Amino acid sequence: MNFDYNEEQQLLADSIRRFIAKDYDFEARKKIVASQEGSSAQVWATFAEMGLLGIPFAAEQGGFGGGAIDLMSAMEAIGEGLVVEPFLPTVGLGAQFVARGGSEAQKKAILPAVIEGKLKLAFAQTEDGARYDLAHVAAAAKRAGKVWLIDGEKRVVLGAPLADKLVVSARTSGKTTDAKGISLFLVDRAAAGVSLRPYLTIDETRAADVVLKGVEVGADALIGKEGEALALIEEVVDFATALACAEAIGVMKQANDATLEYLKTRKQFGVPIGTFQALQHRMVDMVIAAEQARSMAFLACAKVDSETDPEERKRLVSAAKVTIADACRHVSQEAIQLHGGMGMSEELKVSHSFRRLTVIAQQFGDAEHHLERFAALDRS
Repeated sequence: MNFDYNEEQQLLADSIRRFIAKDYDFEARKKIVASQEGSSAQVWATFAEMGLLGIPFAAEQGGFGGGAIDLMSAMEAIGEGLVVEPFLPTVGLGAQFVARGGSEAQKKAILPAVIEGKLKLAFAQTEDGARYDLAHVAAAAKRAGKVWLIDGEKRVVLGAPLADKLVVSARTSGKTTDAKGISLFLVDRAAAGVSLRPYLTIDETRAADVVLKGVEVGADALIGKEGEALALIEEVVDFATALACAEAIGVMKQANDATLEYLKTRKQFGVPIGTFQALQHRMVDMVIAAEQARSMAFLACAKVDSETDPEERKRLVSAAKVTIADACRHVSQEAIQLHGGMGMSEELKVSHSFRRLTVIAQQFGDAEHHLERFAALDRS
C-alpha cells in the first residue's frame, strides 16, 4: 500500500496548514473555545470555500465524490491544528446518513447546504447504559396518522449545540437491544419538544445531552427503510472512526514535534535534555508508535471506502482503532511526562493535544471494545 498522499491531497493539506498557521494559531483557537458558540462561523465559511466540506459527497450535490482516503490529509491537518469546529459531526457523521441512505429529496435539500457551509448536522445516538453498543436504542418513534412522534433521551451528542438538524436514531419496533426495529429521522434542532443541555467537552469541543418529548416529524423525515437502520449506522460510524484515526495522526505529529523541540531547548546540567540517551529512546518510541498508527489509519480509510463485506470492514476498522487508541495513550502520556510540570499547563498546546488524543482513544469505542469486536469477527 502506498502511504504517500497524491498531489491533490497534499495541496489540500498544505492549504489547511497555511490557514491554521495564519488565522487559527493556538491563541486564535483559545479565543474561539472561550466564545459563547465555541466555534467560528468565519472558519466554517473558509472550510466551505476551500471545498473541504464537499470532498466525500457526490458531484450531483456539488461535492467531489471522494472518500475517507481523500479526507485523510485534511483530517491530519485538522488534527495538527486541534480544530474545534464540528467537521467530523457534520461531514463525517450526520451528512453521511443522508448521502448513503437518504431519499433524493433529502439529498437535494441537505447536502448542497452542507457543502456550502450553510447547514450543520449532528448524530444523536448514544443513550444511558448503551456504552458502545450501536443496537442499544430505547428512544421510541410512533406513528400518529401521517407523522411520527419521537420520545427519548440522547447523551453526549457531538456538535449538537452548533447543529441545525439532528439525525436521531429511534426504535420503531422491538426491544431495546434488538438489531431490528431501529430507524433514523431528520429532526430540526429547534423543533417543538427538542431540548438541549449543552456543555464543553474535555477536549474543548461542544456537545449536548438531547431530550425529545413528543417531537413531531413528517413521513419525509425518515432516512432509509423503517426498522432497518442498524447496518447504515454501523457503516457510517465505521467511516467516522476511520476519519478520527486520521485526525489522531495529526494530533500525534503535533505532540511529537512539540516534545522534540522541548527536548532540544530545555537544559539540565548545562546541556539540552535531548542529549540524554534515556529520553532519546522514549522519543523514538513515540515516533514509532505514531508511524505504526499512521499505517493502520490508511488501512482503515481504504477499507471503509472499498470493502463490500460489512464483517471484514468492521474487523479491519477495529484492528486500526485498537492500534490508534494504544498509540494515542502512549504518545499523549509521554509528551506530558517529557515536558515535565510544564506539560500540564494550559499555556502549552501539548496539554490540549493530550486531551484530544485521550478523547479520540475512547471515541466510537475504546481499545477494549474494538479488541472484543475484532476477536468476535475473527472467529466468525
